[in-house]
Amino acid sequence: MAEFQYIDLGLKDYKECWEYQEKLLAQVVEEKKLLKKPSESNHFLLVEHPNVYTLGKSGDEHNLLAHEDFLKKIEASFYKINRGGDITYHGPGQIVGYPILDLEFFDMGVREYIEKMEEAIIATLKHVGLEGSRKNGATGVWIDAEHPSRARKICAIGVRVSRFVTMHGFALNVNTDLRYFSYINPCGLTFGVTSIRQELGKEYPMEEVKEILKRRFNELY
Repeated sequence: MAEFQYIDLGLKDYKECWEYQEKLLAQVVEEKKLLKKPSESNHFLLVEHPNVYTLGKSGDEHNLLAHEDFLKKIEASFYKINRGGDITYHGPGQIVGYPILDLEFFDMGVREYIEKMEEAIIATLKHVGLEGSRKNGATGVWIDAEHPSRARKICAIGVRVSRFVTMHGFALNVNTDLRYFSYINPCGLTFGVTSIRQELGKEYPMEEVKEILKRRFNELY
């Protein structure tokens, strides 16, 4: 069982957080070089961001449906970034997790790493009374995943791996303002997006979800 070094950053600007991830990743990679073995250092950032849209390196900018003036009006920013995946939204009421860890130390590949991340999210949702699952051919966690018209995404996942060290991660909608998703084709697809609040019909305490997430990730890695 892993004991991750959780760092709760509260509400933090996306670009600042991205630069912090890059700094931590560089430190872990340098440690691997110096010690000539996998790094035991791991960092697990938990954060909320002000409204922001991010586009992965293989994404299509046309999946951002709002123009620059409108982004200013809704107080949202936009970044092209170096994770996998297409476009997604981050904002208040959404828990974003950024694990920076050495997959070689955990003796796992990228696919297994992502699958365990999905399992931890699914277990967290079960704890709050929701049945999440994977969707064939898509990354992330969904509600009613295989229903042709009711499938809706509750957690997006996109990672980058450098020298087996991870960054970026997941975005779980807890009390998220889902209207912001209407200005994009999330992850390049047209589908429903949901949140814990939307599914339960009430606000859910963010700190409680964070504590559940920590327990579930510690159990699975």
